[in-house]
Amino acid sequence: MSLRYLVTGGAGYVGSHLVLALAERGHDVTVLDNLRQGHRAALPAGVRLVEADLADAAMVDAVLADGPWHAVFHFAALSLVGESMREPFRYLLENATNGIRLIDACTRHGVRRFVLSSTANLFGTPETIPIAEDAAIDPGSPYGESKRMIERALVWADRVHGLRSACLRYFNAAGADPGGRLGEDHDPETHLIPLAIDAALGRRAELQVFGTDYPTPDGTCIRDYIHVSDLARAHLAVLPLLDHASRTYNLGNGQGASVRAVIAAVGEVTGRAVPHRIADRRPGDPPVLVASSALLRAETGWTPRFPGLHDIVRTAAAWRDAHPEGYGD
Repeated sequence: MSLRYLVTGGAGYVGSHLVLALAERGHDVTVLDNLRQGHRAALPAGVRLVEADLADAAMVDAVLADGPWHAVFHFAALSLVGESMREPFRYLLENATNGIRLIDACTRHGVRRFVLSSTANLFGTPETIPIAEDAAIDPGSPYGESKRMIERALVWADRVHGLRSACLRYFNAAGADPGGRLGEDHDPETHLIPLAIDAALGRRAELQVFGTDYPTPDGTCIRDYIHVSDLARAHLAVLPLLDHASRTYNLGNGQGASVRAVIAAVGEVTGRAVPHRIADRRPGDPPVLVASSALLRAETGWTPRFPGLHDIVRTAAAWRDAHPEGYGD
């Protein structure tokens, strides 16, 4: 059965992988994206693109009025943690205000299901690893704070208007479509795996390793990497549950990888050493950040198809090798 979906930020990295998954299932998909970080070329044939900003309330209202919509998936956001520390109010205004206005418009146009691409940055420096849903909320940045504000707005949208929502909190999306159709193309690129791949391929300067004296087995930070296609599947897996109640899930592989492990994996996959140098720690970097997905697995049956670091790196490297200029190719 073909259903209609609206995906904000659907031309971006994670959003485009969800759009592809929806299109492959035969659904009718509309993407609302300002293309500031998204790419028109990332959208499959047959997907309608509305090139607009969420701040354009009249356009958002017009798109939602063209319903009915089975669900709205919300990815559109500023998402650089470091930048949010330099420009906190830009992040709070753009992310939180635009997200809340989108939720308001959804309630006015009878949308019944809403899935938020949230963040595990809500937990700051957690006391327990892996991080469960009941961990103390203490956003580690204005970016995390902005997502928390949207999550709270969704609580009230449910209580007052019956808008059922799922908030998916995760750390590091990584990898690329296994079929080679989509990949990661950011400007600037800030994610470790593509930076390490480009360093190995000689496309950028040596990689910086920020600190090697953390209380971890090899002294470098450990982070949770989850394949972007697995993320897309998780966003779909929660939809049936929204017929009954809103949900909040942490989402991760359940195991982390250190910076040195990523460097080693990239070297093994590409057959080239990753040139790198040791730099000072970055302020505020916790030693270990890994999210638990136990609740999501138990309630939806979702499991990652690409849990291994080498599998994640292999798909990312294949995309970078085939598309040295990203979607500009």
